[in-house]
Amino acid sequence: MSAQPVLELARDLIARPSVTPEDSGCQELLAERLGAVGFQCETMAHGDVTNLWARRGSAAPLLVFAGHTDVVPPGPAEHWKFDPFTPTEHEGNLYGRGAADMKSSIAAFVVAVEEFIAARPDHSGSIALLITSDEEGPALNGTVKVCDALSERGEKPDFCIVGEPTSVDTLGDMIKNGRRGSLSGRLVIQGKQGHVAYPHLARNPVHLVAPALAELVAERWDDGNEYFPPTTFQISNVHAGTGATNVVPGNATLDFNFRFSTASTPESLKRRVHGILDAHGLEYELTWTLGGEPFLTPAGSLSNALAAAIKEITGMEPELSTTGGTSDGRFIAKICPQVVEFGPRNATIHQVNENVAIADLEPLKNVYRGVMERLLPSA
Repeated sequence: MSAQPVLELARDLIARPSVTPEDSGCQELLAERLGAVGFQCETMAHGDVTNLWARRGSAAPLLVFAGHTDVVPPGPAEHWKFDPFTPTEHEGNLYGRGAADMKSSIAAFVVAVEEFIAARPDHSGSIALLITSDEEGPALNGTVKVCDALSERGEKPDFCIVGEPTSVDTLGDMIKNGRRGSLSGRLVIQGKQGHVAYPHLARNPVHLVAPALAELVAERWDDGNEYFPPTTFQISNVHAGTGATNVVPGNATLDFNFRFSTASTPESLKRRVHGILDAHGLEYELTWTLGGEPFLTPAGSLSNALAAAIKEITGMEPELSTTGGTSDGRFIAKICPQVVEFGPRNATIHQVNENVAIADLEPLKNVYRGVMERLLPSA
């Protein structure tokens, strides 16, 4: 085996242009590697999404490593230093789309598992990998469908590590032990179109909504809790008018989003928004989209094992955090009592010239292996 097996596998995965929902053969490669060390590999295809469920063993506890082979589009290739799907080593970093989010983590999963099994073929419990090609997309046919299938047949993970890039400044400085929920709304305020010179014959929806909007922005939705910051409300888009400067618009459309903690619920947020809008006597339509509910894993056996492995390998004492966007952890948490996320630095994810420090790859693998050593000792 190469002296840098994680680097080699990461390069191989990055070279496959798996823009969501494409997998481009990544999971086939992973299944071949995992099958060689005793995993039963099952492809679960839904629509244009490919999912891989690979499990070794049938006993409890079941430790799952979860991740995604799909990546976001790279944008114009000419804006990159190197072709985004030609993995390139430069000044100590590995460049390519998916290098940090999250093909390096997947490579580290696989090599860690291979090494762990070679050293402890009689380990206790079971190991599984849940890999999807739908995390960066609408997330309708990926991890959520696999979790539904596992639940229906009674497969219950006890622990799950999602390989999202969680480190901020240094590998090992942060573990995500939960994520905020995401609730979006599209608000259409009805007015009456007219000539700006005759405002008494029109009703400007922008003017009508302004006081309610100020109240929504000023509202304190909750105070958060021990693990979560307070819920936030942000307007992302505002549109009104025909483009002409002498026409009062007939309606105005606003898009907004809540990132909410476990201190609030989607129902409570919806109720309060409608209450404010109704109090201002507005004529409106409001369409809601729940992107994901919050999840939280309090400090426990999984986070303790992961923190101990990080401390041993990197010397860091990681912070538990729930910051950032949503992840597939929100689906896994519905069937698994302990879900955390840990991976490389996230400074360049979704950016031009995405990269990962080559020096972090072997330590990342060793951390994942260290968790298995702590949670799945020899039988």
